[in-house]
Amino acid sequence: MSVAAQFSSAVLRINAAAEVDRLAAGIRNALRDLRRRGVVVGLSGGIDSSVVAALAARAVGPQRVIGLMLPESESSADSLVLAKQLADGLGLRTAVEDVGPNLEAAGCYRRRDEAVRTVVPEYGDGWRCKIVLPDLVSGSGYALYFVVVQSPSGEERRVRLPLDAYLGVLAATNMKQRVRTLLEYTYADRHHFAVAGTPNRLEYDQGFFVKQGDGAADFKPIAHLYKSQVYQLAEYVGVPEDIRRRQPTTDTYPLEQSQEEFYFGLSLEQTDLCLYARDHGVPPDLVGEATSLTPEQVQRVFRMIDAKREAARYLHMAPLLFDGNP
Repeated sequence: MSVAAQFSSAVLRINAAAEVDRLAAGIRNALRDLRRRGVVVGLSGGIDSSVVAALAARAVGPQRVIGLMLPESESSADSLVLAKQLADGLGLRTAVEDVGPNLEAAGCYRRRDEAVRTVVPEYGDGWRCKIVLPDLVSGSGYALYFVVVQSPSGEERRVRLPLDAYLGVLAATNMKQRVRTLLEYTYADRHHFAVAGTPNRLEYDQGFFVKQGDGAADFKPIAHLYKSQVYQLAEYVGVPEDIRRRQPTTDTYPLEQSQEEFYFGLSLEQTDLCLYARDHGVPPDLVGEATSLTPEQVQRVFRMIDAKREAARYLHMAPLLFDGNP
């Protein structure tokens, strides 16, 4: 029977035990090829980094894995608590580095706030913000970002971000991932370890990472796995339920923000199936039946997938080399 004829969430089911064994062996092979003794994993308290840490511990033993926690002043308190819970459960070596002072010194918060003030002039001390996408599936399909601001009194407003303001916010907040990666490689160099990347297939394919930030790693063991498949591995390797039940978040902005509202525009379950369908030629009407979307909405999601892939080409590119004189 063809994939199209039996299309449902069942197409994303995997043999978790076999996949864990395969990935653990892959990590050991990667370390041998890289000539490194162990693994550094940046722990966010989220599902992806937790699974990568568990795979690394199975591959080389917990004492050859450093779980690096990198909070800053705008991080959720839950992130550090859950990261420590995961690390303690696995028996990892751990380190906590507050990256807030580094970000403050580099002007991360100041630059972001200045960009927000171009559309919300009163934004300042005591205010909080996040950036979101509109409902692209049910709406017009134009990917225009909005900033949601909350005043010290709790009043919220949503304002469209012109391109220049959006780029200003993005450039400033991307510092967070780049500073974290700097410290991951500092620990890797100090211990002669390799840095493990944590993107899943959805993030890697659609460019949901920062170039030379969380996009930089020596190996990326789960970049081929859909988000729902990462959850399957998480259950198998015993990632704590508190982490498995936590809503995926960017943990980047002062206001709490889900990955769905920031980047994908629909649920991760729907996006997984749409991404799979796009790559396997599943007709929109069958995708709609499995995702509760109309065929027109599925076509819109397919166009979003293609557009994000095109935008992600730059993020995936290695440095360009010139042979001889220009």
